[in-house]
Amino acid sequence: MTDLALRPTSAGIRRARTTWERVDLPRRATLSAAVLVVVLVALLLFFILSNGLALFTASHVALSSVINTSWNPDAGAQTTFGILPFVAGTLGVMLVAALIATPLSIGLALFMAEVAPNWARSITRPAMEVFVGIPSVVYGWLGITVLVPYLRENWAGIGFTLGFSWFAGSLVLALMILPTITSVAYDVFLAIPADLRGASLAMGTTRWQTIRHILLPAAKAGLATAVVLGMMRAAGEALAVQMVIGNRPVMPTSLTEPLTTLTSQITLDMGNTVSGEPWNQALWFMGCVLLLISFLFVLLVRRFGRPGEMV
Repeated sequence: MTDLALRPTSAGIRRARTTWERVDLPRRATLSAAVLVVVLVALLLFFILSNGLALFTASHVALSSVINTSWNPDAGAQTTFGILPFVAGTLGVMLVAALIATPLSIGLALFMAEVAPNWARSITRPAMEVFVGIPSVVYGWLGITVLVPYLRENWAGIGFTLGFSWFAGSLVLALMILPTITSVAYDVFLAIPADLRGASLAMGTTRWQTIRHILLPAAKAGLATAVVLGMMRAAGEALAVQMVIGNRPVMPTSLTEPLTTLTSQITLDMGNTVSGEPWNQALWFMGCVLLLISFLFVLLVRRFGRPGEMV
């Protein structure tokens, strides 16, 4: 009789299980993590935007002093915070880097996915992963010790008198984003159904014709996503570009001339400013512009990466 009194009833067990299931700890934990990420992103956006827009709301700087080509942040009454040279430099360096890296990356991805034997693929894929892991300062150091002197000594006749130039920055960036575009493009080609290849080859087409008329059109959305991701990587790079681009706050006019970018100018000037002064707020506003560029890239990635548009 005593044992029966101490033994838990089936109703009690069902009640305990029901209570535990109602708690659903894994679901609550994952939901809390997701909410935390959203809150952190919102706080980050609020902090950057509040500091950047303080240039207009707190310091009352005219918009015409910012949307121009003159950067004189410490000139007294003649102070201007023109960011157009930095925006144009960022977009220009990024575009030229993408033009250089895209055909090389897609060609390498096609080679690994469609042409290379297994032993070659087993070498090139780890090599791409090694490239991704190299710190940006290493690329910048190679650029300033090898690329810049080479341009200055061998191409001075066509305008590379200093070596530090738009082209040098784009070339270093192209090398940095090449593994990113290649990795994504390789996965895109692997995701194409094998039936498409088999049907094309069964009709008597060559391997190149299959690649040209079947695989590339089928993968165009995924390849566009790969290029956009590479450009996002290029837009946020600071140190490597800063070391080879020359850092001259002028509008880009030639691939052989020095210029600067948003990230380079922020890193150069942030240590020389005081929090709350207009110069510092102008740098935060440049960060807001970078944030806007990143948002545009995210929208492009979401546009090209919709389900059903990969192939």
